[in-house]
Amino acid sequence: MKRLICTLAAAMALVSVGNAQTAKKNEFPDVLNTSSASATGDRTMQLSIVVPASRAEVWAAFTTSEGYRSWGTPLASVELKVDGIIETNYDTAAKLGSPDNIRNQITAYVPERLLVMRNVQAPTGFPNAAEFARTAVIIELEALDTRSTRVTLTGVGYGPGLKFDELYRTFEWANAYSLTELKARFVGGPVDWADRAAKEKAQTTNQKVKSGDKP
Repeated sequence: MKRLICTLAAAMALVSVGNAQTAKKNEFPDVLNTSSASATGDRTMQLSIVVPASRAEVWAAFTTSEGYRSWGTPLASVELKVDGIIETNYDTAAKLGSPDNIRNQITAYVPERLLVMRNVQAPTGFPNAAEFARTAVIIELEALDTRSTRVTLTGVGYGPGLKFDELYRTFEWANAYSLTELKARFVGGPVDWADRAAKEKAQTTNQKVKSGDKP
């Protein structure tokens, strides 16, 4: 999610916490936000969504390279083991090993139930990378029935202070976006990344033409 994260880091830093939550709620109506904060200012980000797929299918979407590429990013390499690496990039031309890739390390997992990971490499130039490395995300899967799974993303390690404020706002939006993309994958099928990239390029070109800039 390199492109998404880098864009959001700059944009969301300008939005107040209240406005960010309101915008997210309107933009991602299927996502439930049960986040909380302690008296010390530490925050727990918790977002969830119900996905129309079995728990095994959702687990594969997070923990296999092919499954992750079907919804998350066009470049994805998943090594499911303790200390294994999930390496991703939103750029269709990206290659494994690039310093612009996102690398998350798996710290614990329970098959088809729980996945815990933390960042060990943020994209080049990512704001607040040191604070990002101090956070972790827990992904929990709850089977509601044979074809319905509740997916809950819980982000921990968000302390007080401006840098953590910016980081929190970025990932509150980004995680809600990711959950929505995950659900869309099981509603409409895997993402065609080449087609999406072509459409986004055309949209950008049209916007430049309308604004009077050169394509």
